[in-house]
Amino acid sequence: MKYVEDFRAPKLARALAARIAAEVESGRDYRLMEFCGGHTHAIFRYGVKDLLPANVRMIHGPGCPVCVLPITRLDMAIALARRPKVTLCTYGDMLRVPGSRKQSLLKARAEGADIRMVGSTMDAIRLAEENPDREVVFFAIGFETTTPPTAVAIKAAEARGLANFSVFCNHVLTPAAITNILEAPEIRQMEAVEIDGFLGPAHVSVVIGSQPYDYFAEEFRKPVVIAGFEPIDVMQSILMLVRQINEGRAEVENQYTRAVTPAGNAAAKALVAEVFELRRTFEWRGLGRVPYSAFRLRDRFAGFDAERRFGMTPDRAVENKACDCPKILRGAAVPSDCRLFGKQCTPQTPLGSCMVSDEGACAAYYKYGRRRAAPNRREAAE
Repeated sequence: MKYVEDFRAPKLARALAARIAAEVESGRDYRLMEFCGGHTHAIFRYGVKDLLPANVRMIHGPGCPVCVLPITRLDMAIALARRPKVTLCTYGDMLRVPGSRKQSLLKARAEGADIRMVGSTMDAIRLAEENPDREVVFFAIGFETTTPPTAVAIKAAEARGLANFSVFCNHVLTPAAITNILEAPEIRQMEAVEIDGFLGPAHVSVVIGSQPYDYFAEEFRKPVVIAGFEPIDVMQSILMLVRQINEGRAEVENQYTRAVTPAGNAAAKALVAEVFELRRTFEWRGLGRVPYSAFRLRDRFAGFDAERRFGMTPDRAVENKACDCPKILRGAAVPSDCRLFGKQCTPQTPLGSCMVSDEGACAAYYKYGRRRAAPNRREAAE
């Protein structure tokens, strides 16, 4: 199949749905987590959920980098942006995410902070070149997909001698989050949900390859199928997971063979390893502190590390206790469980990051599924 329309063909989707229905075992539940927010939106946008049998349950995971960023880190960025002669650059999704006391980067900008939305890390480099009298800080977030571009910018700043450029690094790692989800709830002391299999992220896997997921299949006996983002990709991957579960297998399979290889992108991984090293621990929204789950800059690049340059330290964050984003991010709730969803919290007036981000589960529910009156998690279990 060469063209995108082939991956959205209704006839093929119906055939896959019939095959899934024929192969699921009655009386057995299939609890499948789509780790990536891109999969969540594909499932709702194209009605994949409506084509699945009732006992195949899709559970939304923490695969939205904007959503999993803890409020403490956002508060640090807002405080930094308010400093004199600082220009903070960020991707668009971060502007509207609520921090403590309903503060956000967008509100800080309205109050006079110099905050710029950029489309790439090199936009931030250009701003640093054009404004040598200002400290230009790139607010770096994202999984393994967006980490190499940040490394490219740091190397470029070094080569160009940009002493006024730095990075506030918040890049996090997918395998560490999956491990955290699979650990026993009594160890993490959080409400969790049992998972039977995973739809592995697509773009992340283009970079890191399929090999890092072997651990989950071997250690936790959970099947993983790396899935593309089109509806046919998702449905084929669900069928592959159903077959593994029925046969008692726990393997890593790659549905997204047109882009993902076992080893991934060697050049990108080498660049990341040169510029970054692992933090011993990092806080994730919804998961708590996760060991070795995030990057920081190596000592060689300490001059480009905003946390070291500006002495940034976290302060006590103020969470909105009525927002269920943390539970949604670990699969313990769905957006319709939250009493704020679709009422006080909408895309126009978001109270949580899951409603702000284009990859957030709440945004997907609101945009594609809100009017279907889908049962919430408690009703679905009855």
